[in-house]
Order: sequence, then structure tokens, then C-alpha cells
Amino acid sequence: MAVSDGLHVSPELPAVLGRIDALGGALDAQADAAEELGRIGEETAGALLDAGVIRAVLPRSLGGYEFAPRQLLETVERISYHDASAGWTMMALQLMTGTTAAYLDGVAAAALFPDVAGGDHALLAGHGTRPGRAVPVEGGFLVSGRWQFASGMAHATHVHSAIQVEGTGELRVLAMPKSQVELDGNWDVLGLRATHSVDYHCADVYVPAAHTYVATTTTPANGGAVYRIGLVNMAAIGHTGWALGVGRRLLDELKAVAAAKAGTRNAAVDTAQFHAEYATAEAGLRAARAWATEVWRDIEATLETGELLSTEQDTLLRLALNHATRTVQDVGRAVHRWAGTTAIRRGPIDRFLRDLGTGAQHITSSPVVLQNCGKWLSGAQPRARWEFLDLVP
Repeated sequence: MAVSDGLHVSPELPAVLGRIDALGGALDAQADAAEELGRIGEETAGALLDAGVIRAVLPRSLGGYEFAPRQLLETVERISYHDASAGWTMMALQLMTGTTAAYLDGVAAAALFPDVAGGDHALLAGHGTRPGRAVPVEGGFLVSGRWQFASGMAHATHVHSAIQVEGTGELRVLAMPKSQVELDGNWDVLGLRATHSVDYHCADVYVPAAHTYVATTTTPANGGAVYRIGLVNMAAIGHTGWALGVGRRLLDELKAVAAAKAGTRNAAVDTAQFHAEYATAEAGLRAARAWATEVWRDIEATLETGELLSTEQDTLLRLALNHATRTVQDVGRAVHRWAGTTAIRRGPIDRFLRDLGTGAQHITSSPVVLQNCGKWLSGAQPRARWEFLDLVP
């Protein structure tokens, strides 16, 4: 059994959510311009940072709020409700920055996070799969590689990347200044256009060993119990919250469309079929949220005791994310069908549907992950365990 302090539940959540909601109108108003720009504006990003969105995931020992899992889920859900690209951007910055702060030890962490409470800290973006190559040299590694989908890179000061150590095969994660990589500037997509999820690369860049950590670690150097779930499970929190926030916004937009069209000639929203399908979508979304909340409540109880997560818990959190994502895709299809021509003109429904279509392609919600969940739950591989998104016998 791993020894750990009890799980911290921050009293700051209501205030952070209130500040996010206060920015909701601005996020919505600036969404089209952000798409044209390819990233959320600096003023918008700064306002979200000032609201405490990144501090929420940083360790208390460094001056952060250190939200519990369900608090982090709700934070991402709330931003994503107002703007899916802003939610995705902040989710990515949360994950990379928070885990780096938790898992880097000593001098490296102090250098990157000198004054979290005062807003003086690194912001990290990057990619955690398809690792680059790390050649061991005295004091560190020479790193080369190409990585994809660095969401939020426009706002980052440092890069988070997975690397594989030559000779041992060990997977590690690095933190290095953004100036040491070359950005490819190739984010030309249909949805999540404002996330600046560019690819990037570098060749033979020296990275001190102290600025890396073992990718599979569940032992934080800074902070408490929440970081004991590990990097991949931290990612699942944000992606689940993102899907639920997008689904809620789409249903609320459809409700507004129905109110505007009701009573007009041949209005489809006046039919019993619409009412039934809206109710079905509402039930599906609420059920997905309730189950995700139940899964993470159970995990929080385990973290409180200091125990490690079981394979069942690791499986269910992945399945809850997959289920939330697929449920929200069903919601999106219903919204597209019943919103009629409103869904094909520029506006919130069009934008959220495009963002959903792109976000749902993320590897954490892939069919392979779903299949692996089924292998364990069905008893086909009862002794297997999870390594990242793979089920290992």
C-alpha cells in the first residue's frame, strides 16, 4: 500500500466557477474571431488564467488550489460549455502544467513554478504519445522527435513531450523551453480550430535528466493524493469534463431553437417525435454525467485511503470517458437533425458540432480503448493491467 495524505477538496471551486461564468459572454462573443486567428486571444487566455483555471490543477505545496478529480472535471465542463475550443485549450494546459508541477522534483520544479500564487509559473503544452528518442549523455539526454497535436501551444512557455530512452526503452516525459522546438504551424482542420494544436519537432536538443520524469509514475514529488492516479488518468478527467460541457451546451442551444420555432408553419419541433428524441438525448447526457461522477467519486474514496487504484477502477474511468464521448456524439446528431437549417449556418450550434466531431477523435476515446475495457470487464484477460491506453497481460 502506498502511503499518502488524504485527498484535498478545495474550497476554491465555487469562486473559480463563478469567474468562469463571468467570462462566458466574452468567450461566446469572441469564438468566431478565435477560429479565424487559430487560437483563443491573449486577452481571453489571460482572463481564464486569472480566473484560476490552471492554478486549479497545481499542487498546494507550490501555491496551487489542487482540485480533487470531480472538481477538475466540473471546471473543464464549465469552460467547455461556454466555448469548446477554450475548454480544450485550458484542459490541455491544465494537464501538461499540473502533472509537470507534480512529478518534477527539486530544483527543476522550483525553477518552473517559482510563484504560483502570484501567477509566475511555466505553462506547458505538448504531446504524450508517439515518443521521441532520448539518447543518454552525461547529466541528461539528447532528444529528437516529431510530435503532434500540441493543443494550447500558442499560450505555452514550455513543452511537454514523451520520450523513449535509447538502450533501456524507458518512457519518460520532459519539460523544456518552447524555444528549443520548431513549431510546424499546420493546424488546418474543421473543428477545434481555435486550439492551435500544431505539430512540432526537434533534433539533438539537450534536456537535463532533472527536467524529466518516468511517464508511468504515480508518486508525486509535489502535491497530494490526486496526482497518484497518474498522467493518463489525469487526462481522462479533463476529456470527460470537456465532452459533458459540449453536450450540455448543444442541448441548451437546441432548446432555444425549439422555443424560437415553436408554433410556426410546419415546425418540426412541435412534433411528438422531437419531444421524445429531446427527452432521450437529455436522459442520455444526464446518465453519462451521473455515471462519470459515480466512477470518480469511487476513485476519490480510494485516494482518500492511500490505496492504489484497482484495475477495475482504471478500466471504468476509461469506459466512462468513452461512454460520455459517444453519448455526446449521439446528442450532437440529434441536435443537428432537429435544429434544421440553424445547424448549417455559422453560429454556436455549427461551431460546437464541428468541435465535437474533432474532439471525439481523440485517442483516449478510441475504439481500441473501448475494446480493451471489454476484454477486462468480460473476463477475457482477468490478470491484465493498464499501461497508458493499453491492456497488458
